[in-house]
Amino acid sequence: MTVENVAGWTAGLDELMGRIAPRFGRVEPRRRARAYLLGLLSPIAGKNSWTIAEAAGDDTPDGMQRLLNDAVWDADTVRDDLRGYVADQLGEVDGVLIVDETGFLKKGSKSAGVQRQYSGTAGRVENCQLGVFLAYASSRGRALVDRELYLPQQWCADAERRAEAGIDSAVRFATKPALALAMIERALDAGMPACWVAADEAYGQDSKFRLGLQKRQVGYVLAVPRSQKIPTEGGAARADALAAAAPELPWKRRSCGDGAKGPRLYDWAVASLPDTGTAARGSPGGC
Repeated sequence: MTVENVAGWTAGLDELMGRIAPRFGRVEPRRRARAYLLGLLSPIAGKNSWTIAEAAGDDTPDGMQRLLNDAVWDADTVRDDLRGYVADQLGEVDGVLIVDETGFLKKGSKSAGVQRQYSGTAGRVENCQLGVFLAYASSRGRALVDRELYLPQQWCADAERRAEAGIDSAVRFATKPALALAMIERALDAGMPACWVAADEAYGQDSKFRLGLQKRQVGYVLAVPRSQKIPTEGGAARADALAAAAPELPWKRRSCGDGAKGPRLYDWAVASLPDTGTAARGSPGGC
C-alpha cells in the first residue's frame, strides 16, 4: 500500500467519523470506534479484536470488545450515516444494489441465530450464523451499506434462548429474501440513487422478492435455478429448457473478472417475456 493510498482512505475515514461521532456520547468510545475502523481498513491479516487492538497499540482486546459489546451507541443510526456517506461518495443514477449472504462459522450454540445450516462461505452445511448483506456499486466504487442477521424459526420460537442471546422480543422470523427486500426498501426510501438490484438464485426464485422490486419500479438482474418455471407465450417452461432451445446467435460471452478459481466467464442472451400483470410501469431515476 502506497503512502498516497493510506492518506486517501484515512481522509475518507476522518470524514465518515465526522458523521458518526455524535452517535457516541463519550470521547473514549468515539476514539475507540475510529481505531476499530482504522484496523478494519488496514492491511493486517486475520482481523479480529486481538489483531485490531494490537494495530491500535493496545495490550489487550478489552477496549475493542467493550466497544462492540457494552458501549452505548445505536448501530442502526450509524448504518444510516454510513449509507448517506456512500451515497455522497459513490452515488450515481444508474447505481446497483447487490444482495448476498455470508456464513460465519461458530463452534458453540450461544451466538444469536447459530445452527447447522448451509454456508456459502464454507461451501457446505456447517454450524454457523448467516448474515444477509446489501452493497452499493457504481462506476465510482463499491461499499457495504446494510446488514441483517438471519434468525432461524427454531430460534424465534425459543423465548429463553432468545433472551439469553439478547434478541429483542419484537424480532420475528423473516426469510432471507424478506430481509433483503427490507434493506433495499430502506436504501431507496433514504434516497439511495439506484437503478438496478442484483442477487443470486436464493433471491431470484422468490416471487415475493421479485414482486416487491416491481412495486418499487426498480430494475433487477436475478439468477434463478435451472428448474425455475418461466412464463412464455406457450405456457410456463423450465429455465434450462428455454436456454437450451435458444438460437446460438444471440448468446454473448462476458467476463466478470477473475475469481478464486480463475476467470469467471458467463454466456448471456436477452429474451422478451410476456407481461404477467406484475411488470413495473415506467423506470426509476430515468434508467
